[in-house]
Amino acid sequence: MPTDLNLLCVFERVAHYGSFRAAADQLGLTRSAVSQSVRRLEDTLGVALLLRSTRNVRPSEAGERLLRQIRQPLAALAGALDDAADHGPPQGLLRLAVTSIAEDFLNGPLIASFAQAYPHITLDVTVTDELFDIVERGFDAGVRLGEVIEQDMVALPVTGPQREAAVATPAYLARHGPAPAPAGPGEPSLHRLAPRP
Repeated sequence: MPTDLNLLCVFERVAHYGSFRAAADQLGLTRSAVSQSVRRLEDTLGVALLLRSTRNVRPSEAGERLLRQIRQPLAALAGALDDAADHGPPQGLLRLAVTSIAEDFLNGPLIASFAQAYPHITLDVTVTDELFDIVERGFDAGVRLGEVIEQDMVALPVTGPQREAAVATPAYLARHGPAPAPAGPGEPSLHRLAPRP
């Protein structure tokens, strides 16, 4: 039978403190919300979990059995959530897929300043012009020309407009003539890619 895990947490806190008011204060809820949560859990299970009197609250026999089974898993869940929370400076491996046109740009002060600001992050940069799904290949982000960014990616510009130019010597142009101007969109810019949340 599906049960809201929050109800179990509220019940455990009431049983721990022996008080709806103390549990409410600790959980940041109203006393009424705590009481209603416990009542919903009892209604779902079809059994009284707490014995209430004017002076105290204590678990029933069924409540004691439930507490023995949920205390350790609830504590483990709380520990797992705490471990997953953001504590301290960023750290770990950051994998980037970078187009060759951006290689010189990334070799400059940007990488040096990033390494100085985030000394606990190891950068793994792959330079490639191959078009592929960066998430599928296990990359965290990428740097691509704006015109080749997949539609489901979040893109942030990291440079101003970039211009590509074909150059030749006067002798080459006299022999072969000028190349035709390429058709297509305006000036592309380099973008940093990240998967949409």
